[in-house]
Amino acid sequence: MTKVLACIDASIYGLSVCDHAAWAARLLAADVELLHVLDRAPDAVATDMSGSIGLGAHEHLLDNLTRLDEERGRLRMERGRALLEGAEARLRSEGLTVETRLRHGGLVDNVTELEGDTRLVVLGKRGEAADFAKLHLGGSVEQVVRSTTRPVLVASRAFKPIRRILLAYDGGASSRKAIDFLLTDPAFKAFDVHVVMAGTARAENEAHMAWAESRLKAWGGAYTLALRAGAPETIISDYVKAAEIDLLAMGAYGHSPVRRFIVGSTTTAMIRTCLVPVLLFR
Repeated sequence: MTKVLACIDASIYGLSVCDHAAWAARLLAADVELLHVLDRAPDAVATDMSGSIGLGAHEHLLDNLTRLDEERGRLRMERGRALLEGAEARLRSEGLTVETRLRHGGLVDNVTELEGDTRLVVLGKRGEAADFAKLHLGGSVEQVVRSTTRPVLVASRAFKPIRRILLAYDGGASSRKAIDFLLTDPAFKAFDVHVVMAGTARAENEAHMAWAESRLKAWGGAYTLALRAGAPETIISDYVKAAEIDLLAMGAYGHSPVRRFIVGSTTTAMIRTCLVPVLLFR
């Protein structure tokens, strides 16, 4: 059985990740694996005070710091278990099969280690340490997308029913992978799929559009295919709003203008500000 790997933490995106994972698991007929990675311990207080305090006091301080670190570790474990138990109960109440994992180390390493039978990775766009006031994107998002071979669904702040999907298409390998992901699963025929390419009607783009149209016609679901002139960031943003798109799908970390805009050198501007979930492919 394939699985949806949902990465949860104590941020305000935790419940949303669960709800997006539940939606994806039902859609893909998959189980859910909940992953919580324990953050590293807070920086230790400097303990080399031998030059300013007596030896006995120094040893006493070290003992206290050791006990404090042990207590912090225990509390992180307890909090992690509580997060997983709450998320598991939420998903099981919807009839899903759920497995939980409480792991140490880095999120990226754990995701890549567990991706073997994973169909999709789900995580929030911001973690516990993100600066929400400045809309900073969680640092793990880019790292996970760059490291895993699986599609990554970046959850929006709250889950909303998904009916219309926009695929930002540029003809590249990862955006073609996105089309194949959507069109090879019969479940996606329930959605209204929009495939939009930003560019002019030159021969190369026309060839890319012809390839997409051949795939869409063979698929048999409801679709809209459009080639629109203009800057990719404007075309995509405007289309999401005008067509009331519920999910944006696209390739990531390529060299085309679309993918450079969404993820890469411009620091994920669309994911950072977009109000809909974003499904990324490499």
